[in-house]
Amino acid sequence: MNAMTPDANSAAERLVHVPLGERAYDILIGPGLIKRAGDEIAARLKGRKAAIITDVHVAPLYLDSLVASLERVGIQAATLVLPAGEKTKSFEHLMTVCDTVLGARIERNDAVIALGGGVIGDLAGFAAGVVRRGVRFVQVPTSLLSQVDSSVGGKTGINTHHGKNLVGVFHQPDLVLADTGVLDTLSEREFRAGYAEVAKYGLIDKPDFFAWLEANWQAVFAGGAERIEAIATSCRAKADVVVADERETGPRALLNLGHTFGHALEAATAYDSSRLVHGEGVAIGMVLAHEFSARLNLASPDDARRVEAHLKAVGLPTRMGDIPGALPPAETLMDAIAQDKKVKSGKLTFILTRGIGQSFIADDVPASEVLSFLKEKHPQ
Repeated sequence: MNAMTPDANSAAERLVHVPLGERAYDILIGPGLIKRAGDEIAARLKGRKAAIITDVHVAPLYLDSLVASLERVGIQAATLVLPAGEKTKSFEHLMTVCDTVLGARIERNDAVIALGGGVIGDLAGFAAGVVRRGVRFVQVPTSLLSQVDSSVGGKTGINTHHGKNLVGVFHQPDLVLADTGVLDTLSEREFRAGYAEVAKYGLIDKPDFFAWLEANWQAVFAGGAERIEAIATSCRAKADVVVADERETGPRALLNLGHTFGHALEAATAYDSSRLVHGEGVAIGMVLAHEFSARLNLASPDDARRVEAHLKAVGLPTRMGDIPGALPPAETLMDAIAQDKKVKSGKLTFILTRGIGQSFIADDVPASEVLSFLKEKHPQ
């Protein structure tokens, strides 16, 4: 068993350290962390004030507990409850968050705390990065997707009509508290969507981890030791990549496996979560990336079939035709891909693969090949 393959014999809390010099931070993973969030934050940060940003779904479940934990250690907390959903990642709501943080007189040693999923984390992190040119930031991710992906690495941002996450900053958190107990309140759909990002780490460069997931995914869904270890393995994988390439100038782009196709599909559905959520787009995108790699004779079609079989087994969509409602034509999807931030100097950049766990950055992918492939896979 290699270092990145989980040892599911213990359900104890895990700590993953992200060694980024002066910006180094810890990721704590385990149950019950929200109730003791104040102790963990006070042990690391000097400030005595915080602004908690959350949404209407999460607030009734965990906001009071978080506020109480802060008050016990003498941290005064202002709160802001926003609408839920991808459309909250907007300029309008960014201004609301910034006004709340400034109104709470948050100084540079105080903290903005994101209590929620990836949308809240991205939005609150962006505000933390720009208010007073940067204040302390704590992530308390409440979805599986945010615990294994968006809460780690410092990428923050909002969406515009041009595309997803095109406006933002790099702003590392000072602490991530991944309370695995909160995942029991997620719907099956939300948990599956987060699992797509877990599987992604195996498909990037950890074939043993992907094989472990194929054998143990039901235990991961059930909770306990396997769930904690799968999350810790994912966080370690992302932390390793972030440390090697903090600002995505090189190998960090591998974390975008499936995302170029997935982001285009999200844009095509106008970020309507009733039709498609981020993790579902990533799942379809990862299958498309493996199929496109096979089309280019880079990988075996058997690998694409294996990826699709596993993601389908856990209940994720794997085809564009699985998305409810009509999709725009392939040419419109190509426009979204061309606007995607992985494009450099007008050249298409994709994360492709030579097999399970053998992903690589492919520069200058011919647009004609991509368009032809999209037409082939389009459900209409």
